[in-house]
Amino acid sequence: MTTTDPSRAATRYRIHPAWWVAAVTFLALVGAAAFRAVPGVLIDPLRAEFGWSVSTISAAVAVNMALYGLTAPFAAALMERFGIRRVVVGALLLTATGSGLTVFMTASWQLVLLWGFLVGLGTGSMALSLVATVTGRWFVARRGLVSGILTAGGATGQLVFLPLVAWADQNWGWRSASLGTTAAALAVVPLVVWLLRDRPSDLGVAPYGGTPADEVPPVRTGAARTAVRGLTEAVRSRPFWLLAGGFFICGLSTNGLVQPHFIPAAHDHGMPVTTAAGLLAVVGVFDIAGTVFSGWLTDRVDPRVLLLAYYGLRGFSLFLLPPLFGPDLHVSMIAFIVFYGLDWVATVPPTLALCREHFGARAPVVFGWVFASHQVGSAFAAYGGGVIRDVTGSYDLAWFAAGALCLLAAVLSISIRRARPAPDGEDVGLPPSPTQAAAGQAHG
Repeated sequence: MTTTDPSRAATRYRIHPAWWVAAVTFLALVGAAAFRAVPGVLIDPLRAEFGWSVSTISAAVAVNMALYGLTAPFAAALMERFGIRRVVVGALLLTATGSGLTVFMTASWQLVLLWGFLVGLGTGSMALSLVATVTGRWFVARRGLVSGILTAGGATGQLVFLPLVAWADQNWGWRSASLGTTAAALAVVPLVVWLLRDRPSDLGVAPYGGTPADEVPPVRTGAARTAVRGLTEAVRSRPFWLLAGGFFICGLSTNGLVQPHFIPAAHDHGMPVTTAAGLLAVVGVFDIAGTVFSGWLTDRVDPRVLLLAYYGLRGFSLFLLPPLFGPDLHVSMIAFIVFYGLDWVATVPPTLALCREHFGARAPVVFGWVFASHQVGSAFAAYGGGVIRDVTGSYDLAWFAAGALCLLAAVLSISIRRARPAPDGEDVGLPPSPTQAAAGQAHG
């Protein structure tokens, strides 16, 4: 462990290196998210060219979302073993490969392989476990704020790219849109190699707002075992199930339902695809403000109360959505879009804070499993929404069901008990492994 004096390090760097690490992490998340904007726009073009049903295309999206979440806990462990930079570079290259090869597909199984498996594994390796790892290693102060900013990067990238993807599809076809998102992921790789560092000690500094003693020592072996052990011990805890249940519904009501199915649903009611894509881009713009503000609030307000408000208001808004669809854009739809943007991933900072509170040094890995439940919920809604559309000819039932489940998530969240602080200042929750025992107070 380095013994660098933080005050001397501050004189060496006009801006603390933690902020550069956060900045390039933000760009990596945006680059990886570019491809995740594609499915919602391209459902109708793929139906037109290949004759595939909404359910078939939704199945590929569901596989993507499930793997995106299930990869996250192992990615967090791999970052411990091989370092953040190596994992992120590999993930960006895998995502670009899966995205680029879609231009050659001719059968639905290839859609599942490329959209589902390759891109799911690649983007999952840079999921919210990356946010937990970066904030846990590089920040002691401003963790809530930084987690909000980085979370916004991933979610916003998915939505802000939508108008560009829709425009490219309209002018040059869906293949050009897929290649454009491939380029976006590749463009971030040089920045990651140049600026992203694994730990503060690599640059001879302490974590932002902390001391060298706050840096967690690396775990060099047993990455998969670390991930599995985190799950087996977390499932014995009631807070884990409440957090995972709430996050399952969070994914169901955002990435799983609204992101892939809002544009087809709007198109069903006569709204142009480019207009609907523009509305989801507005969600992405307001998502930045909502998530950053949620991170700021998480440093000051009981996170359970925040989750109660976020899920409850989201549920009521979904009940109001179906009558808002139509060929023309009205103020009421814009109001829904603005609210949903503010609420989109505002749930992440308080959920991450509760994971730190209950699981201490294991929070990044445990949060990876909580996030896995988020993506399983996304997969459930992505496929279920397509089935409801094929069977009933409308998405209305999907919106109402998601609204009811959001109210359930509000109840689950407020039911979480606050962890009692340990008398000696050590972490509460799961006991760390011997190799992590010294890391406890850095993630409290």
